[in-house]
Amino acid sequence: MFEDIPLIYMNVKILKFWSFLFEKNWRRYICLPTTTFLVFTQFVYMFKTNEGIDSIIRNSYMLVLWFNTILRAYIMIYDNEKYQQVIYDLVELFYDLKKSKDDYVKDLLLEVNSKGIIMARGNLFLGLLTCIGFGVYPSLAVDRVLPFGSIIPGINEYSSPFYELWYIFEMCITPIGCCMYIPYTSLIVSFILFGVVMSKTLQHRLRTLHRFADQPKLIHAEIISCIKYQIRIINFIEAVNGLCTFIFLLEFLAFGALLCALLFLLIIVNSSGQAIIVCAYIIMILAQILALYWYANELRQENFAIAAAAYETDWFTHDTTVQKYILLLILRAQKPCSIKVGNFYPMTMELFQSLLNASYTYFTLLKRVYD
Repeated sequence: MFEDIPLIYMNVKILKFWSFLFEKNWRRYICLPTTTFLVFTQFVYMFKTNEGIDSIIRNSYMLVLWFNTILRAYIMIYDNEKYQQVIYDLVELFYDLKKSKDDYVKDLLLEVNSKGIIMARGNLFLGLLTCIGFGVYPSLAVDRVLPFGSIIPGINEYSSPFYELWYIFEMCITPIGCCMYIPYTSLIVSFILFGVVMSKTLQHRLRTLHRFADQPKLIHAEIISCIKYQIRIINFIEAVNGLCTFIFLLEFLAFGALLCALLFLLIIVNSSGQAIIVCAYIIMILAQILALYWYANELRQENFAIAAAAYETDWFTHDTTVQKYILLLILRAQKPCSIKVGNFYPMTMELFQSLLNASYTYFTLLKRVYD
């Protein structure tokens, strides 16, 4: 079904392997209980730890990352049918576009497939580097630390052999967590990218309406078809937004605070090796957030551009009925489809910049207090 669509194939394949989409097998019952137990021990750590501020900041980052990971997994299982329906819709819309003989549309599909492959592989590579950082960081610390700060009630996890066993356990489930977290983000970005392709396709159809010159019936039919396609774009984007808008709200609040904390951690770590690993954590956050906000912003802009493309159709030269249809299309495009944070505010580069500004402001405040 989706095997011939590189835009989503790798991400869906990984999520399917771990039984979050399309399948329900034993792998789900291995990864979910183990990762959930880890998050429980991380919460216990945050309430009971007596370690320094640098350890608390680093492990807060780990806790938010893991909590967000299992939250995505449970939501995906709960809304499994909705996620699968969006994928089915994308596949149907993709193959409809693939039937087109228009070179412009073909080029759009080739371009978006290439972006999907690069994004999926790039995010997995960043995830691999971060996993390595999780494992290496304890070796650079002065005292015994675990990759992820955790406390198991009734057990001293820093004494042998519990330390070695728990270290191995955490490193074994880290790749599982990476496969739960990274493909989800890449899949949502793939949905957004396809929304951009659909919007550009509609613009192209409107801008080439002149090919039906002196054929009023064909022009009328094409405008009706464009309005129906606009409705399909709206429905697709709203379905995607419904799946992830509240997850993005949580990430907006949590990652903004964590970015500030990690910048602060960068100036108080004890070694250059630790500083490099903290930089990798920061790059991981920025890469994940930037991809989402960049393409969500592009989606919004391309939806705005539909109105301009409709206006450029020389609408005043057509009959009254067609003019009314074009006007309706323009009016709807004035309220562009977008991915929103908590259904409140559209994800744009302006919002991303505001997040960075707020994080840096609080970082400078922390630095002054620390100094």
